[in-house]
Amino acid sequence: MLPVFIPNEEVLTSLIERLSLEHHWLTEGLRCPSPHQSVRLKETISLIVLHCISLPAGHFANRYVPALFTGTLSTKEHADFADLEGVKVSAHVLIRREGTLLQFVPFDQAAWHAGVSAYQGQSGCNEFSIGIELEGTEHSSYTDQQYQALVPLIQLLQKGYSIPEDRVVGHADIAPGRKTDPGPGFDWDRFWRQLQAR
Repeated sequence: MLPVFIPNEEVLTSLIERLSLEHHWLTEGLRCPSPHQSVRLKETISLIVLHCISLPAGHFANRYVPALFTGTLSTKEHADFADLEGVKVSAHVLIRREGTLLQFVPFDQAAWHAGVSAYQGQSGCNEFSIGIELEGTEHSSYTDQQYQALVPLIQLLQKGYSIPEDRVVGHADIAPGRKTDPGPGFDWDRFWRQLQAR
């Protein structure tokens, strides 16, 4: 079982201020290596995709999402998990409701987060994108702590991998009609304001 660490605001601020990259891993946050990854096929990292997830839907601060991403989820533990049998998915980073960062896949490898997808004429977005999951649902507001962690994380990734600002998108943008996350609960205006203010 993964340890539960809930930082207070002072600790979270300190962690975020020290955030950096080392061999494609975040220096601050919990590492939870996932088997659900693959070597990028000669693609430059050029896109960041925001998602949302909760297991069961609307339930937070439990071990189920990390278990799904690391291939250890027992689908017998909850009726809602039945359709996850055999599913192999991951993200590079999960941002918990309290702002904690969990990294599952190093950024130079492809995480399996996008599924059938395309952006600006390029298909197979896993090959050239970084996937960030926000713990939440599409129709509930995300927390202040999540924005507090997300904004510097995005800036770090943009700088580290030369990703233009306009190539930060939602899952809905790369899989329209199939996906709608991070949904109306995500305040894009707030995100862009905070990103530009830093």
